[in-house]
Amino acid sequence: MVRSNSSAIDRRSFLKTAAPFALGVCAVARGQIPIERGRFSEPDVPRAREQLLKLVNEERLSAGLSQLQLDDLASRVASAHALDMAKGGFLSHWGSDGRKPYHRYSFAGGTDAVQENVSSAQSIPSVTPAGVARDLHEMHQAMIEEAPPNDGHRKTILLPQLTHVGFGIAMQDHNLRLDELYLARYIEMEPIPRQVKPKTTVTMRGRVLNRKHVLTNADVFFEPLPSPPAIDWLREPRSYGLPEDFETILPKLPPPYSYADGSTGSIELRGSGRFQTRVNLSRKSGINTIVMWLKTSQNGTGFPATAICVRVE
Repeated sequence: MVRSNSSAIDRRSFLKTAAPFALGVCAVARGQIPIERGRFSEPDVPRAREQLLKLVNEERLSAGLSQLQLDDLASRVASAHALDMAKGGFLSHWGSDGRKPYHRYSFAGGTDAVQENVSSAQSIPSVTPAGVARDLHEMHQAMIEEAPPNDGHRKTILLPQLTHVGFGIAMQDHNLRLDELYLARYIEMEPIPRQVKPKTTVTMRGRVLNRKHVLTNADVFFEPLPSPPAIDWLREPRSYGLPEDFETILPKLPPPYSYADGSTGSIELRGSGRFQTRVNLSRKSGINTIVMWLKTSQNGTGFPATAICVRVE
């Protein structure tokens, strides 16, 4: 692996702006009334998801952006986190186990780049299906109506590169949680082990799904193994992001070309959008997250297309 400082700074800046991995949380307060009959339950969730998907796609259509598809895996992962938040009485991008959104999605089997919005409503006035649907609409609406500079949720919803979304909805008494998990699906990856020993080397093989996209590099991030945070910590609003510790892998250059540091790269770009590279994982226990970057032209803006986590222990 080689570290590429100049390009890494540009990509880190992108992560913090155009494709925010670091987002805030949104909370809506309500006045409580007595419990009604016909309480919102699991059979009502599919319809609620469809209504949220319709809202998202209407907003993206108005902005001239592509429509998103509902994703089953993202919905299952988001549902588990929404339930975790509802039961624990907190609102956070971290789970009670200390894992972040890209950890949860990747270790459930996902390989796509991930963005997350989370929201809560306390003491909602109605727990009927119609009442919960109204609150979910208001919770999402509060995100899309954000104004700069505090508009991280809105930026995520209107990120041009998104392709899919999953919605997680959970209730505890009159308290409601919503997790929106957005995906950018542009690369098909062959499976790799998700738990290995330190100093393991894995071979990454995949295919870029659209030939107009070019694979520019891969970043391999490292962070310590997560641990369960204190409940008070989870109840404090905070943003999340990929770790600062990472190395960059570049495409392999033909002789006699080389990069500025003298390296020649190690990502083999093959026909039909296929690629292969060997990745040396960390020498100590932790989580490596492998992010592949694409762009559409020589001067186009890069965007993350994977977030593949491997537990090293």
